Amino acid sequence: MSALTLTAAPVDRPRQTRWLLRLHRPALYTWAVLWLALAALLLALDGPLLNAAADAWRQYESCPTSERCSYDQNAILRYKDYYNYATIALNVLPFLLAAWAGAALTGRELESGTARLAWTQATSPARWLAVRLAVPALGVTVCTGLLAWLHHRAWAASQGRIDSAKEWYDRFTFHAGGPTLAAMALAGLAAGALAGLLLRRTLPALVVGVLVAGAVRGLTELAMPHLWPAVTRLSTVDQGFLGKGMAVDQGMVTASGAHVPPPTCDSVKACATAFDRFTGRYNTYQPHSHLWGLQLTTTALTLAVAALLVTGCFLVLRRQTGTLRAARA
Repeated sequence: MSALTLTAAPVDRPRQTRWLLRLHRPALYTWAVLWLALAALLLALDGPLLNAAADAWRQYESCPTSERCSYDQNAILRYKDYYNYATIALNVLPFLLAAWAGAALTGRELESGTARLAWTQATSPARWLAVRLAVPALGVTVCTGLLAWLHHRAWAASQGRIDSAKEWYDRFTFHAGGPTLAAMALAGLAAGALAGLLLRRTLPALVVGVLVAGAVRGLTELAMPHLWPAVTRLSTVDQGFLGKGMAVDQGMVTASGAHVPPPTCDSVKACATAFDRFTGRYNTYQPHSHLWGLQLTTTALTLAVAALLVTGCFLVLRRQTGTLRAARA
């Protein structure tokens, strides 16, 4: 069969999408099972698990301090454990997507030659990559967005009813219950795809994709508290730090009004002497009212990083396919 015959019939985009879904059918089934399990768990955390734990907390709080009384401790612990399981699982999703994208979405297809076969059947490399990024990205955005909404509902329902409920600024809770989850999932997908294109081998791409996704998460964590104007509260030395929320900076106020880091001391006497030099304390933090401002700015930052990773994917592919054409010519 001639090269002209191989390139004669174009492959339309719906056919490419169907081929992609068929090729990655095991991953699709695994994702569906995982999504359903997490959705069911989050609904339970907003329903029977929450109600049982809330009743147990009411029983505990109504106990006289001088007497022993029974309350359903297992319900409290069960809710706490399942909440942690669901929250950690949601935070791990971007890393799983990075591993899959590096190992299977691009790395394995390049390593096995499936990608080159597609390129010989009137599918341009750019279109091949666009389909492999766009189709999973659409599914990931919808699925993680729904899970984040369910998680936020479950968390909000626990406020005022569960004494041990996580605060909004707990980092795992923050990312599991907002649009940052979808943004980080997309960044993980792009990181894995880029690793697969660069390394063209399954296992190395899996490892590098996860590491890049971890780097994106780490940089986001560092930048997040500073992405929205913070609030600063002053207090006396004896009052301690006032204000509750996501910490940005804390320290001491000198007589001149300067803000300096808190002193280090190893004994009560040394601490008393050290703190005598200051006139007060300052606490710079993000209050609860800044939750969605931080969510949106962090999402925007993460999506910008994801866009850079996607751009890198196309640049790497163009360099590789250009080199391939030059060698054949």
